[in-house]
Amino acid sequence: MDSSRREFFQFLAASTVLTPSVRAWAQQLAVSHEPAVLMRAADALQVMDFEAAARRALAPAHWGYMASGVDDDLTLKANVEAFRHIQMKPRRLVDVSKADLSTEVFGVRWETPLFICPVGGQRAFHADGELATARAAKAKRHTLILSNVTTYSVEEVAKTLGTPPWQQLYMPLKWDETEKMVKRIEDAGCPVLVWTVDLLAGRNTPTMTRFAREDTRNCVACHVNGPGRPMHRPMYDGLEGRFNPPDATWATFERLKALTRMKVVLKGIDSAEDAQLAVRHGVDGLVVSNHGGRATETLRGTIDCLPEVVQAVGGRIPVFLDGGVRHGTDIYKALASGARGVGIGRPYIWGLSAFGQEGIERVLEILRAELTMTMRQMGTPTVKDITAARVVRA
Repeated sequence: MDSSRREFFQFLAASTVLTPSVRAWAQQLAVSHEPAVLMRAADALQVMDFEAAARRALAPAHWGYMASGVDDDLTLKANVEAFRHIQMKPRRLVDVSKADLSTEVFGVRWETPLFICPVGGQRAFHADGELATARAAKAKRHTLILSNVTTYSVEEVAKTLGTPPWQQLYMPLKWDETEKMVKRIEDAGCPVLVWTVDLLAGRNTPTMTRFAREDTRNCVACHVNGPGRPMHRPMYDGLEGRFNPPDATWATFERLKALTRMKVVLKGIDSAEDAQLAVRHGVDGLVVSNHGGRATETLRGTIDCLPEVVQAVGGRIPVFLDGGVRHGTDIYKALASGARGVGIGRPYIWGLSAFGQEGIERVLEILRAELTMTMRQMGTPTVKDITAARVVRA
């Protein structure tokens, strides 16, 4: 089929005028109009199989929002590339007949260390958006961190998930709005608040802008406030809606911590100095993250930042990682480098974009199967067996 028909189905899939079921049908047709692309989620052999299918399912502006980094996109690429420079040292003649992927986080048993990272605006990728993600997380039993710029409210997502998710926070500019938002999140039953601190000064996203310029659709049909303006941000209902205060300091964190009984985790920490300060100020956990290469063009992959953060906290609080994870071996390398949990963002959004809930579930299945095999092949049948001795940094 020619590209114009695929573009037509992409337009229908992105339209909020149509019902969700019709939009999902159009999105499937957009994917199917390219014979070289994955046709069924079940046929995927690796996570990367979903990328091309997602690219063809999405309109240019929506693809650009998800796929781009900052500046020249080099940090985005570094996140992936850095894993390729870590070698593994297997042990042999170990009983690996059974593998146990479970770990414990804040006193709660996780069936697997793989968690689902916050990604905003998911109805830009599929009509069911965050609800499809929640259903997949529930079906495959993974911890979900919900974005603060979700297109469905935390209450709706919690109902679909069957339990309150961890909630990511983009702090409002006004403190009274922060108080209202934190109270709402806590009232929803969320056990953990994850404050993202790597975008407080803004960012430069030329690649995203270029993709948006390629998009010839009449975006104001959906974005009634203008192209590029968000359609649905229910977590900011009744609030001014501006967030990420550039004047935030460690004193701001202390005020935030005093507001709530929830655990408070900082996302976007990638240096030993800040990790030490985090422990000193009572942070409950850290996510080593550079926003998927969408914050600052540091040229440092998160897996390369992880060891110094782990060493700095000295086991006093859990450290998590996201960024560049595409294989079960990547998860293994992060665990060996000291991560308690390892998150994915773009991979599950590729699955969502191409196949909805089914696509996300297949992404999670592939990564779990790969991690299981890697643990067994490495002679480390439990997560506790995975240590720094099993990896070598080139």
